[in-house]
Amino acid sequence: MSNSSVLGLIGNTPLVQVNHLDTGLCQLFLKLESSNPGGSIKDRIGLAMIDAAERDGLLRPGGTLVEATAGNTGLGLALVAAQRGYRLILVVPDKMSREKVLHLQALGAEVRLTRSDVGKGHPAYYQDMARRIAEETPGAYYIDQFNNPANPRAHETGTAPEIWRQMRHEVDAVVVGVGSGGTLSGLSRFFARTSPHTEFVLADPQGSVLADYVETGTHGEAGSWLVEGVGEDFVPPQADLSRVKHAFRISDRESFETARLLLQKEGVLAGSSSGTLVAAALRYCRAQTTPKRVVTFVCDSGNKYLSKMYSDDWMQDQGMIVLPQVGTLLDLITHRHDLGQSITCLPDEALAQVYQRMRLFDVSQLPVLDGDRVVGVIDEWDLLLSVHGEPENFRLRVAEAMSTEVTTLAPDAGLQDLLQVFNDGYVALVVDRGHYVGLITQADLLAFWRRQPRER
Repeated sequence: MSNSSVLGLIGNTPLVQVNHLDTGLCQLFLKLESSNPGGSIKDRIGLAMIDAAERDGLLRPGGTLVEATAGNTGLGLALVAAQRGYRLILVVPDKMSREKVLHLQALGAEVRLTRSDVGKGHPAYYQDMARRIAEETPGAYYIDQFNNPANPRAHETGTAPEIWRQMRHEVDAVVVGVGSGGTLSGLSRFFARTSPHTEFVLADPQGSVLADYVETGTHGEAGSWLVEGVGEDFVPPQADLSRVKHAFRISDRESFETARLLLQKEGVLAGSSSGTLVAAALRYCRAQTTPKRVVTFVCDSGNKYLSKMYSDDWMQDQGMIVLPQVGTLLDLITHRHDLGQSITCLPDEALAQVYQRMRLFDVSQLPVLDGDRVVGVIDEWDLLLSVHGEPENFRLRVAEAMSTEVTTLAPDAGLQDLLQVFNDGYVALVVDRGHYVGLITQADLLAFWRRQPRER
């Protein structure tokens, strides 16, 4: 059956059972919202909120939409706005993945990045900034997913009935996270009428205030977390937490590790918030003493996080993957040559290849190796001097452009030796008994210091 447009593909997402992770006595099912055309559960509310604004006369043809978003609501809105000819301005916190921002821009949205380290009331807080932009833009309509009734209604009339049907009317528990609160509230309303015994379980990032609120009815100041799109520093007005019976606080590390494990064991490429939900669902399932049928969500696709939680480099930089420490400069090397991780070039390669490799891996210099022996270094300045406005010079070999004045350090060199290399304007090449091991940049040293445990 064909659809008249891509918007007809929103909803009716598949449900799959977890087969290779430890779910205790329970059966755990995943609602694959990542299969929506925009790649997330937020496609549902993007369509619903724009439909409601059109129906209520709040949005005119060719009008402007404004929203504050952690990324996925923006993608859902951008998908609909592009199909219906609306201008869309999105205010996005700066912790969002680069893939999300690029996806939004590719759909034609105007992205305004703002700080993710400030709370409500600060002029740079993403919701306050979005509201201000809407007020200052003639004819703009502020979507306001946190207060828009079309948000929970989309889940009450769409997501929840789908789950009920797919689970053959046997749903013992639903594990949800809260961003705007629409998913939880919509599902709660449906199941309160249809299956009152169904339990609701909150998956909350460590640092969010919502688990505290569920357990005590109050909360203190929020902390910080890296997981995107779930957890809040306030209780969203539309979040109906009254039917939540259990709350699990999930660390960034557990969220990321669970998402990576979900891909390895179940073949499901899920986003960071999905890691939080699945981790909480696994905890809940393993704690049960009787079999239950449990549902949670793959909220969005992990292809938006390939440069973040699915990247070993990023995970190491965030302290989520900890390599064995030996107490030498080897601890500072991000890409170990002896482990097959280094990015290098050969003397007889063309400069065009080297330039492309620098762009691909976002580096500004490459060691030049003959076997595992360092024979030079080539950086962007060397390329500039060699090409010098003559495109045909990209055919020159690396040996003709590289610097042979190479500063190397032994693995057991001291910090002062390393700082002196930086002070002289070089990167540090670490060589062990004539064999190249890896390079250290100033950014590597800063990242290493940032990962060290704070003194209490």
